[in-house]
Amino acid sequence: MNELNNLLSQFGTDNISILDFLINLMLTLLSAYLLSLIYARFGASLSNRNKLAQTIILLSLTTMIIITIVKSSLALSLGLVGALSIVRFRTAVKEPEELAYFFIAISIGLGFGADQKEVTLIGIVFVFLFIILTRKMNRDNSSQQNLILTLTNAKAKIDETIILNTLKEYCSEINLKRIDESGEISELALNVQYNSIEDLVKSKDALSKLGNIDFSFIERH
Repeated sequence: MNELNNLLSQFGTDNISILDFLINLMLTLLSAYLLSLIYARFGASLSNRNKLAQTIILLSLTTMIIITIVKSSLALSLGLVGALSIVRFRTAVKEPEELAYFFIAISIGLGFGADQKEVTLIGIVFVFLFIILTRKMNRDNSSQQNLILTLTNAKAKIDETIILNTLKEYCSEINLKRIDESGEISELALNVQYNSIEDLVKSKDALSKLGNIDFSFIERH
């Protein structure tokens, strides 16, 4: 019986220092907040980046609190596994970049929740610098505008020849990706490249003069 009690006591929850918990909580909040600013500033997602940035902060804080509670208790750890096994996350992550930032946010919470301050701080500083330098290099090395152009006409078929001839005057590169026709609805998708914003504006004005054609430009990257 004594041996069993000693074994069970090894898996008991150690006392959590309130001061250390508050320090880790503040470090998590600060790191997650900086990550949210970087995502809002340098992210390439088409979704609402400001709204998702708030989710990043909550994800880091929640992860940190959970890890702090269960890290020294086998019973709580098993209970967490059982609880998560009945949870189903059905919200799809639409873009790989969002998933990458979610993993960074979870890593922040895991690191500070496990009280690994030095390693976590070094890791997130390296990640932050990598994101910022990569984005700046991509923007500095390319002044060209690489876009996806989608054209739709719900009243008549689109004349591809007229569209291509119009774009050739302003685009340095045009690649046809898709042509869809269903009844009176016609849709055309192209990858286009402009050497300057001025050429993009001119081509937009030229497309506007072609008639009842709806079009949209989306960043290819």
